[in-house]
Amino acid sequence: MSDETKDKIKLMEKEKKQIKPEEKSVDPATIKMLYKAQADGVETIFDRAENMKPCPIGIQGTCCKLCSQGPCRLPLTKKDIEGKDTRQGLCGATPETIAARNFARMVAAGAAAHSDHGRSVTEVFLAAARRESPDYDIVDEKKLRAIAPDFGVAISVTVDDVETPRGKYEIAVEVGEKALGEWGKQHGEIYYAKRAPKARYDLWKKLDIIPRGIDREIVEIMHRTHMGVDQDYENIVKQCFRAALADGWAGSMIATDLQDVLFGTPHPIHGEINLGVLKEDHVNIVVHGHEALLAEMIVVASRDPEMVSYAKSKGAKGIVLAGMCCTANEILVRHGMPIAGNYLQQELAIVTGVVDAMTVDVQCIMESLANVCACYHTKLITTNSRCKIASGETIHVEFDEHNALTDAKKIVKIAIDNFPNRKGAAMIPREKEKMVVGFSYEAIEYNLGGTFRGSYVPLNDNIINGRIRGIAAIVGCNNARSMHDNAHLILAKELLKNDVIILTTGCAAMAFGKAGLLTPEAAKVYCGPGLAEVCETVGIPPILHMGSCVDNSRMLSAASAVVAAGGLGNDPSDLPLAGCAPEWMSEKAVAIGHYFEGSGVYVIFGAGLPVDGAPVFKDYLFNGLEKVVGGKWDVAEDPYEMARRMLAHIDKKRKALGIDKARDRVLMDMADRQKLSAG
Repeated sequence: MSDETKDKIKLMEKEKKQIKPEEKSVDPATIKMLYKAQADGVETIFDRAENMKPCPIGIQGTCCKLCSQGPCRLPLTKKDIEGKDTRQGLCGATPETIAARNFARMVAAGAAAHSDHGRSVTEVFLAAARRESPDYDIVDEKKLRAIAPDFGVAISVTVDDVETPRGKYEIAVEVGEKALGEWGKQHGEIYYAKRAPKARYDLWKKLDIIPRGIDREIVEIMHRTHMGVDQDYENIVKQCFRAALADGWAGSMIATDLQDVLFGTPHPIHGEINLGVLKEDHVNIVVHGHEALLAEMIVVASRDPEMVSYAKSKGAKGIVLAGMCCTANEILVRHGMPIAGNYLQQELAIVTGVVDAMTVDVQCIMESLANVCACYHTKLITTNSRCKIASGETIHVEFDEHNALTDAKKIVKIAIDNFPNRKGAAMIPREKEKMVVGFSYEAIEYNLGGTFRGSYVPLNDNIINGRIRGIAAIVGCNNARSMHDNAHLILAKELLKNDVIILTTGCAAMAFGKAGLLTPEAAKVYCGPGLAEVCETVGIPPILHMGSCVDNSRMLSAASAVVAAGGLGNDPSDLPLAGCAPEWMSEKAVAIGHYFEGSGVYVIFGAGLPVDGAPVFKDYLFNGLEKVVGGKWDVAEDPYEMARRMLAHIDKKRKALGIDKARDRVLMDMADRQKLSAG
């Protein structure tokens, strides 16, 4: 490297802006660790976001790099808005075509990520069903028998007029084989499409957007968006629906269901969250990513008396296993294992100086982790053939479902052996909060009605009588372009005080947990009187943590159950329901948003959507599609404005249902109760 080049690099480093941690996050633990990172000379994503601005054309969605004649950059100007828009790429592609293709490829990538997760789960499920994987078993037989008919799998046989239940492994093998076939299916329709309310299924059928098979729909998007193929943005969006619905109503839903059968269906459980869950005198292992398959075994390994004894032989008092991102949510909702933080805290966990190993699988894993680990003593362990890291030094322990517990113990041993190698001053923020999580679709039904009368009817009744104004789904990631956790918290508090009950997953759920919003006690502090009364009566938090981001499929099931309970229309588009992702950042979020829209839900994003450079296409997404599928896209970067629009949508739906005025309480007599029992 020449001296001139070295001087330029030094000048660039000198000109870098230093962040002010208080401007980057509302979470006290995060702020403290950002100050420590600065003191230690460690760069984080917050520093890079400060010094690297997004491409102004890419952010509008009108940069096309699909062939080597480009990239063709079509910035939107005032002239294009006021006059005839004549912008074209070299091939003649219009801004609408370019933006629609870029949007479609985001849907395809997001659907591929979650659905490939589902494929991995299905393969392990099938191995467990065939008794080929000794470390996994069919844990929730009740749920297995509940989902089997959806795949056309009989749960009993009749011989000589005598009905006999089939064995759980026999059922599981057939379910696993049919589920795995959903990825390669070429014709027909996905099994779970008929789980949707009949009106929604009939609409999908009419529009010809029911997915045929998961992989087929994703591949077709990639073909259609190749240079010189589909150049009709409405036609491209039609294929987006097929791929997105294949994710929400197949890949993700299968992943959720089969994980429940393998590891247990979540029910309310206590947990703790934030960097304060780490302990200086313990071996600290952080599991990060999205797949529960190996993490479940690491839970078992970390509790093994032999491994705990080995940790003590190295001078530790025990082992702390903490989660990061959605792998964290998976082990939290089933085991109550603590969460160290959400997406933007992954580097900061290492900055504490006490993480002895971080093990990662797939999705939302920053390549910069390797560089941060090199500044401390932390071992970074990759475990999935799809996700290896070239930067820095990493250890690869390939996960094999046939030897899952052995692989898990190997990882735990690496962490224990690294415990004596800590260097420099450690610092663990004191912040941590208690929370109640694990509200699966089944758990909500039980909480509302009990063991024998589990039902969504009480929820519907309270929406109809006005105690609950509506339902909001708040999901999604963190985004380094916006203040960490801030939009999530402002939005949630605005909705709660207006009696809107919230369903949540992913990193959004973690933001609420860190702020103390995932406890029943939070209802008295943050909710309007109607919602507060309901939460107190049922004994639930006002925000229901439903799991990881793949578990957004639980929300689809819940919406279908609300429709089935009656009184609120016959389709999800009739419900006083809105979905949002205030701090979204990944392609998965776009796929999720699109399958919710395709299911009839109003979807609003913060942090923008890359379609502003194509006004006609944007108008189609934001307005035209509501007339087609009943759902629509929207964007509001200000969380207060986002709350206002969500409430306006909820009120619009209440008015259409004729429940826009609160109803008086009625004391039920015996005849009323008998009618309810008969129903």
